[in-house]
Amino acid sequence: VGYLAFGSEATNAHLRTAFSQGMQDLGWLEGRNVEYRFVYANGDVHRLDALASELIGQQVSVILVGSGQSAHAAQQATKTLPIVLAGVGNAVGVGLVASLAKPGGNITGFTAQQDEVLGKLIGILHEISPGARRIAILLNESNPLYAAYWAGAQSACAALGLVSLRVVASTPAQLDAAVEQMVRQRAQAIVVTSDGMYFTERAKLQELMQTTRLPVAYALRDHVVAGGLLSYGYDIAANYRNAAKYVDRILKGAKPAELPIEQATKFDLLINLKTAKALGITIPQSLLLRADDVIQ
Repeated sequence: VGYLAFGSEATNAHLRTAFSQGMQDLGWLEGRNVEYRFVYANGDVHRLDALASELIGQQVSVILVGSGQSAHAAQQATKTLPIVLAGVGNAVGVGLVASLAKPGGNITGFTAQQDEVLGKLIGILHEISPGARRIAILLNESNPLYAAYWAGAQSACAALGLVSLRVVASTPAQLDAAVEQMVRQRAQAIVVTSDGMYFTERAKLQELMQTTRLPVAYALRDHVVAGGLLSYGYDIAANYRNAAKYVDRILKGAKPAELPIEQATKFDLLINLKTAKALGITIPQSLLLRADDVIQ
């Protein structure tokens, strides 16, 4: 079983563990009846194509991917080898599969309507800082959902009477300049979209965001564990654990084209009270009651 990771070994360790645990629960034991080949792009989108070819060369039976960028690289590399998605955003919209019920090709697994969830995330941020009118939206142009994220953010902000500011960072080297741009544009709050590179660089990103002293909302919970203020999105580790069910069925002879794609239905609201206190923000009680998890 191959795993094409957009991130690094360190930033993806808990996802690898979640997947291996899911496999173990289904009777697949590493070194006994299954072997794993893990390859990491370390957040560099240009390395993915070569890594996908490397996995195919190692004659893996199935490739697991967890980001839109990894999924596209795997799709470009093979039209026959099964590919399992561990929660890639909007699989139909970005052209990975024909439909959820009948994927039709060599790709199946989990998807999440990340572009739709973004609107809710902006609404939650607005509840926490109703006075913030200028909202910076951090986007990665190499993400297949880039256009959908920006369109979704614009309409969500417009509905609330807010101004959306487009800020692009597509490589780790561009993060510093992106944060400087937010400050220059007088942003009053920030939204970080769901992206593999931001996930990989979450420690550095958190340090940069802290310098702005602004409330920041994230699509992924891992950013909040790293010290961010709040997140609303699906639990990635749970999707990796559940992806094992697809890999199990494929290893037992099932065809990806005939395995319907599941949509992530559980979205968690995570709030970091320690960060809120440091920023001098009081979280409304109504929101705390809705939170699935609160970091003290």
